[in-house]
Amino acid sequence: MGQALGCFQVDQSNVAIKEHFGKFDDVLEPGCHCLPWCLGFQIAGSLSLRVQQLDVRCETKTKDNVFVTVVASVQYRAVAEKASDAFYRLTNTREQIQSYVFDVIRASVPKLELDSVFEQKNDIAKAVEEELEKAMSTYGYEIVQTLIVDIEPDVNVKRAMNEINAAARLRLAANEKAEAEKILQIKKAEGEAESKYLSGLGIARQRQAIVDGLRDSVLAFSENVPGTTAKDVMDMVLVTQYFDTMKEIGASSKSSSVFIPHGPGAVKDIAVQIRDGLLQASASQIPS
Repeated sequence: MGQALGCFQVDQSNVAIKEHFGKFDDVLEPGCHCLPWCLGFQIAGSLSLRVQQLDVRCETKTKDNVFVTVVASVQYRAVAEKASDAFYRLTNTREQIQSYVFDVIRASVPKLELDSVFEQKNDIAKAVEEELEKAMSTYGYEIVQTLIVDIEPDVNVKRAMNEINAAARLRLAANEKAEAEKILQIKKAEGEAESKYLSGLGIARQRQAIVDGLRDSVLAFSENVPGTTAKDVMDMVLVTQYFDTMKEIGASSKSSSVFIPHGPGAVKDIAVQIRDGLLQASASQIPS
């Protein structure tokens, strides 16, 4: 009805291309416009000024012969001041942009190895954007932004990369575990050495105290009991120690059965054996 009356409405964020007998006449801004069709005026079409997005999937090969699929996202829009160029000079804008994206990606990626493609995806996106901006500006389009949103290697390559990464992490974990066990063994050995050293000091001090106590006992007994010799005192001490040992064996709840000869003669034999051992040790230390 509006067109029949010669009126035409242009929506917001759009422009309309006005022609006069098939020739470009004007670009109509958003709003209501008088269009006397009977005088040869007509609307050739409309053009959106909104930002549009085109996702392009491009398969190519890297320098180390790995096939990857690079997904580029191009955001573009028509420039209002060049709306006539954008409407008349391009038949299919999306295919034109896709061709430029293919050209730049397939020229850039083969120069890089797979790891470098992931590391330099921003550089690839910048190269695509510069090439598109230079080419599409002549057709009345502005490239807002270009992003490399995904890089997809072949499935087998991706699986191999994951296995390599997993093996490296397992090797690192094994090294760390071995290092921890090594530290534990070292600390355990150091603790055992320190324990044995302290135990040796304790035994040495214990034996020194026993010797000092025996010496003091022999001297005190000899002074207080006239006519006794050191031999008599040692025999009495040995008998005392013998009975103390028998008492400890009998009092221990965890001790196994021990069969030893017991009686006055046995005590005498033990004393003789100890005394003979001491005499032999003293004789071996005398230089010949």
